[in-house]
Amino acid sequence: MSRKYIIGIFIFFFISVFAYFSFTQIKPIEVENEPDWLTLPEAMQQASADERLIFVDIYEVGCQWCRKMTREVFPSPTVRAVLDRDFHPVKLNGNSSNRITFKGQEMSEQEFASMMGVTAFPFSVVLDSDGNVIDRRRGYMDIQGFARFLRNAVESKS
Repeated sequence: MSRKYIIGIFIFFFISVFAYFSFTQIKPIEVENEPDWLTLPEAMQQASADERLIFVDIYEVGCQWCRKMTREVFPSPTVRAVLDRDFHPVKLNGNSSNRITFKGQEMSEQEFASMMGVTAFPFSVVLDSDGNVIDRRRGYMDIQGFARFLRNAVESKS
């Protein structure tokens, strides 16, 4: 056997073992105190029963600002107090082909995002119990800004 062939096998074996152990160590990060996300039809049904608003977080897989909101903003006690009291939270992937039902129409999550006017991620939408848009905001919001956004939506409903 040639020396290059033996070195190639050794390198391939080393990379394979390294990759195997690296991938087995990867675990999704569990976010504590995250809202209890509902599907859009569930939220619409519950909102019509109790007249609360619907908050829809439209995100994209791989979006660093979406992950930052998930890790830092949504679990915040300030945000959770407002969300739990006045909203039914929904989380949708703005690039997904998963089918949802909204106002009696079946569409993909991507079509819903387009209908809401999503131009960048994250995108936050507040709907009333009939599915009408109360307010929407594009981009990352810090805890204070996001809590203010939610409170303003509640005040404009009244």
